[in-house]
Amino acid sequence: MPRTADNARKRLMEAALELFAENGFEQTTAAQIAERAGVTERTFFRHFPDKREVLFDGQAILGAALSNAIAAAPPDLPPIAVLRQAFNSVVELFEQNRSFSEPRQRVIAASPALQEREVAKSMALMRLLADALRRRGVEGQRATLVAHAGLAVLGYALTGWFADAAVPLREYLDRAFDELHHLAGPDMSRGSDGEG
Repeated sequence: MPRTADNARKRLMEAALELFAENGFEQTTAAQIAERAGVTERTFFRHFPDKREVLFDGQAILGAALSNAIAAAPPDLPPIAVLRQAFNSVVELFEQNRSFSEPRQRVIAASPALQEREVAKSMALMRLLADALRRRGVEGQRATLVAHAGLAVLGYALTGWFADAAVPLREYLDRAFDELHHLAGPDMSRGSDGEG
């Protein structure tokens, strides 16, 4: 039975994405998604609380994978290096979902309501990363700063990868973290006047 449920969930996600692209998010109903997927509307609501959540379905899986990777990182790694390792550990997850994630981004970009939802989901993910870093002993506000910076790097890498998949996502991530390092520069710890 779980396989049947998984198949229905996947069909609902694919149908929703097709309809959002064809008709727009606001104009698409849960009933239309269910019909396109060949299931009942009741089945739709067994899988998703509303049509928005179809687009944000993988966040819990991503959050759990990143939390586990942060916890498993070597204890001597600095916080940004921990996130770099954690993001690299979920590259395969992103690659497996690219056929959904790339058009999903276009649907979100066309809807202010979905953009708001994405910001809220990103903030929830940031808090999850910060909490995972705090459990490693990173101080409260510093953990929040690192989580913000890490998610900015991840977003930068994903934007590049969605635009050109000829370059592997892992390479985009490496470039983005290297760029962050270069932007900080050797004198980042000192004030702009050069004094320590």
